[in-house]
Amino acid sequence: MRIDTIVNLPVIETERLILRPLRRSDAGLMELYGADERVARMTRSIPHPLPPGVTESFITRALSDDREEDVWVLDGSSRGLGELLGLIALERMDRDQSEIGYWVAPAFWNTGLASEAVRALVDANPQENRTMFASVFQDNPASARVLT
Repeated sequence: MRIDTIVNLPVIETERLILRPLRRSDAGLMELYGADERVARMTRSIPHPLPPGVTESFITRALSDDREEDVWVLDGSSRGLGELLGLIALERMDRDQSEIGYWVAPAFWNTGLASEAVRALVDANPQENRTMFASVFQDNPASARVLT
């Protein structure tokens, strides 16, 4: 028997998504999408090619009680879109600040899902931050639009 660990994070619902805590059972789709060069190239945290064990290590850190980052899955299964469409995270910084990070599987690019997830996470403000910020690569105007 295998039991999935779920960290104590709120579930945040939007029109098309449920932002839910990451589970170990998400590893397969995370690895599939994270290994895609188009996804990795636009993040600071996903190496390409994706080395063995990176996804499992990320999940272990995300489920740890002393984690520095809270991670939610963009789950569209309630709307027939798929169980894992991407990830969104808040990395704790000092002075009640967090940095938002996110990626979406290429099949769901330009659908507004990233904007919907970011808006919902900012509105929910689960870490009770005074400030949230994000950055994008200069050659990624689509992610810049998500933040505007």
